[in-house]
Amino acid sequence: MLKLTGFVLLLLASNLCVSFGALLPNGDFELSPSSTQLSGTKVEGKYSIPQWESSGFVEYITSGTKQQDMVLVVPQGKHAVRLGTNASIRQKVAAQSGKFYALTFSFARTCSQEEVLNVTITPSSKGHSGILPLQTVYSSVGFDSYAWGFRAEANVIEISLHNPGQPGEDHACGPLIDTIALTILDSVKPTGGNLVKNGDFGEGPYVFHSSSWGVLLPPNVEDSHSPLPAWRIESLKAVKYIDSLHFFVPEGQRAVEIVGGKESVIAQTIRTQPGKLYALTFIVGDANNGCVGPLAIEAYAAKATIRVTYNSKGKGGFTRGKLVFRAEKRTTSIRFLSSLYTMTIDGSMCGPVLDDVKVLHVRKS
Repeated sequence: MLKLTGFVLLLLASNLCVSFGALLPNGDFELSPSSTQLSGTKVEGKYSIPQWESSGFVEYITSGTKQQDMVLVVPQGKHAVRLGTNASIRQKVAAQSGKFYALTFSFARTCSQEEVLNVTITPSSKGHSGILPLQTVYSSVGFDSYAWGFRAEANVIEISLHNPGQPGEDHACGPLIDTIALTILDSVKPTGGNLVKNGDFGEGPYVFHSSSWGVLLPPNVEDSHSPLPAWRIESLKAVKYIDSLHFFVPEGQRAVEIVGGKESVIAQTIRTQPGKLYALTFIVGDANNGCVGPLAIEAYAAKATIRVTYNSKGKGGFTRGKLVFRAEKRTTSIRFLSSLYTMTIDGSMCGPVLDDVKVLHVRKS
């Protein structure tokens, strides 16, 4: 019988993973180091965590672990890892060179100091690396999930998560990382006369089936390739990607929730003909997540703008908006932001849902 090395087995498992979107091998860290490879919670040895290579002060955290008077929150399952100052974890996986991917992972803050995470993909000629700020926690459960997009430049890539830390801080402090998944992103094109690509948000990052808090899409300044194909985040705050399994989605299976108000902007550039009239239509609703009160989305295209308000009862529902504009150039940027947003009863940041975005040419009667 042909014997396969551990690395080849890893590549085969990873190839299966990225084809359908799933956890990386031991992406939930439920396969633990042996007791001889742990000094308390600290991991001893860079290959102690199965399928992962680690460096620096990395801790293996079990659900219920206490830090002074605080119980550390493990996002899913029973185990996770914490990256201390200048600590990192990395893993090599199979990929398809030239294809776009989205990495999804969950994290929890464990210290009061400012925390960030450096995500790096190698090899990379265009610097597929970004610093994700983890200061803002959007959900009330104590942790969030983020997606980060990139283009593979080889058939074997290395994914690295690194905590750069801050000078003088507690070296044991840092983000707690769990449930790391990878999915391949298909190319998207305009269909049915609609000039908007991925207007139903059907193509996007992996959403954990066991999660109920959505996936945050980081600001464009931290993400050179959007994990939401054709769309970019032009703001300082993230936009939440939601699915119909856990939220109310007006059309199809996926949508976005603009949770950061005017500091969360989602945009796309489409091809247009100067002087021609176009109609931008879209849905504004609530995610059935207890977001009660007036919610509003402002839409912009060329020199035209509109504000669409939906009075939410927090139980799901929507209204439709329409903006007619005249194109001035061969390309036109359409932008959406929230001018009315609020918080749920449990303290999670929430806002209006955006879905079913279309731009159609207006034919003169």
